[in-house]
Amino acid sequence: MMKKELFSNVLSLVWNLLLVYVCYTLCRLAFLFVNWDTFSGNLTWGYAISLLGAGIIFDTTAILYSNALFILLFLLPLHWKETPSFYKGVRWIFTIVNTFFLITNLIDCVYFRFSGRRTTMTVFQEFKNEGEGNLASIFLDEFITYWYLVVLAALLSYAIYKLYRSPQNFPVKQKLPYYVVQLVTLLIAIPFTVFGMRGGMTTATRPITLSNANQYVRRPLDAGLVLNTPFSLFRTLGKTTFVTPDYLPDSEAVAVYSPIHTPTDSVAFRPMNVVIIIWEGFSKQHVGSLNPQLENGAYKGYTPFIDSLLTRSLTFQYSYSNGRKSIDGMPSVLSSIPSFVEPFFLTPSALNDVSSVAGELTKYKGYTSAFFHGAMNGSMGFQAFARSVGFQKYFGRTEYNEDPNYNGDADFDGTWAIWDEEFLQFYCDRMSEMKEPFVTSVFTASSHGPFVLPERYKGKFPKGEDPFSELIGYSDYAIGRFFEKAEKQPWFKNTLFVITADHTSGNYYPDYVTDLGYYKVPVIFYAPGLPDLKGLDKEKIVEQIDIMPTVLGILGYDRPYIGFGQDALHTPASEKFAVNYIHASGIYQFLKGDYLIQFDGEKVIHAYRFRTDVLMKDDVKDSMPQEVRKEMETQLKSIIQQYMQRMNNNELVYRE
Repeated sequence: MMKKELFSNVLSLVWNLLLVYVCYTLCRLAFLFVNWDTFSGNLTWGYAISLLGAGIIFDTTAILYSNALFILLFLLPLHWKETPSFYKGVRWIFTIVNTFFLITNLIDCVYFRFSGRRTTMTVFQEFKNEGEGNLASIFLDEFITYWYLVVLAALLSYAIYKLYRSPQNFPVKQKLPYYVVQLVTLLIAIPFTVFGMRGGMTTATRPITLSNANQYVRRPLDAGLVLNTPFSLFRTLGKTTFVTPDYLPDSEAVAVYSPIHTPTDSVAFRPMNVVIIIWEGFSKQHVGSLNPQLENGAYKGYTPFIDSLLTRSLTFQYSYSNGRKSIDGMPSVLSSIPSFVEPFFLTPSALNDVSSVAGELTKYKGYTSAFFHGAMNGSMGFQAFARSVGFQKYFGRTEYNEDPNYNGDADFDGTWAIWDEEFLQFYCDRMSEMKEPFVTSVFTASSHGPFVLPERYKGKFPKGEDPFSELIGYSDYAIGRFFEKAEKQPWFKNTLFVITADHTSGNYYPDYVTDLGYYKVPVIFYAPGLPDLKGLDKEKIVEQIDIMPTVLGILGYDRPYIGFGQDALHTPASEKFAVNYIHASGIYQFLKGDYLIQFDGEKVIHAYRFRTDVLMKDDVKDSMPQEVRKEMETQLKSIIQQYMQRMNNNELVYRE
């Protein structure tokens, strides 16, 4: 009898857990299906199977964490629980908990396309300022678009409930044998559960983390296939974001690289206005004139205005973002702070003293300043960040609605923000009221999901392989209309314009779905009063964090400040670099000269000649000049070490 009871309990428990494993695997296959363009170029049958196999390791940790209570209830040695009603309650706990975590996996099928990584606990901070109605509208739109994932979630939930198996031996007649058998079973199950949570059975095994996925993949982005979302949530719960490594002695680290910018010449300060346009999801892929390699008859650019502006602007062939999300882009562009580990202003370090191009010019040069974003005030934490880094005023949807010259919420896109066309006209009007010199920035919004055009423009802009392209065409038109109006303003000729993206989106062509391709954004400098500031630089490596130092360099700013980037105009091409962090796998990428290295925090794991090997097929880690690799690794270590140190010690502004 006791043997039957034991096997009934154990086999039922194993059956139920195996059911969850099957559901996780189906979610991983759905994840691959939705993100096929991202992963298919590097997949073979053998590699795909190995990734699915590796995923089981991380699924085990997630499943055991999320089902720890369920396992305990099943094996708890209390005879009174051996009733149908008790296991009916356990069934509902099992179904609800696992349905919730399976839904997080399915949500990431979509969200991964925009974030480039599995969701971590910072997602709750990222969206905490969004109104419930706004989020509900966004989710509803996504549910409609990805209805098949909603159906899959419902089917998986139903399967978990329907196929759940309860022990069948009721009631307990011999209590002593029952308690002995159940207690022994529980004591055996506990260490195996702990081993599964940790990812190994030896005392030397450290609990597996997100970075462990890298040992199973050929490129860092593929870690998204190995990991699962519940694992990522559990492993980032309550974790310290920035840990200062001790790669180098402090004096040596500073000698290799320093984020302190100190003026070295006597160039007179030039009080030009500064206008920085941060374009939502603007990939270099969208700009026809920057993609001659794609002109094969099938490709068409989506930005005719930007193409025309580039004939009188300075831009760069090798220009990159520092992150994959909107909240990565804003600190990088405005404050020269890259995104390492987690988005800066979702971490406790966001409370540090931080400067920006606006903060420097407002505090020390008497500029007026303002930040503009057409979404609900407080959205994405932009308003708080803008204020903390020195912008004097903020103009959002609230201020737009209060302007009698515009139509208020009649110009709201219904989900996210005021349409770009109207809001950029409003932006121009408000700048014309500001005292010169001024520094402003606007963050556009229309080229953001759910990718809806104003009715009057349906069918006007070309459609590409992704619905995003049509919205890029609309935003390009809106920016063109902004410049039409700006050209008539008295401040126009004394203004330095910067146009860049927060991150890429809609990546489709092979050049843009590599570990580096996901960071290829335009960086454009345009100054109608500086006609020599133009051309396509085909040599220098430029990134978002270079914008603040470059703007201040053009103005001849004469005070020291902190910025992790470089002045793109006054730094030799041989010294220019770019750095970004692949959040999907915790890998740093560092570009300098002709090479790109990928660094896992301890060692270089891959290297590529990124200028010629655009698809990143040929790993040259072992064949590249070792002195070059060592020099790049040392400089990257110095950057990481000083970044972490300054984040943890509140050293992001220059102190006399």
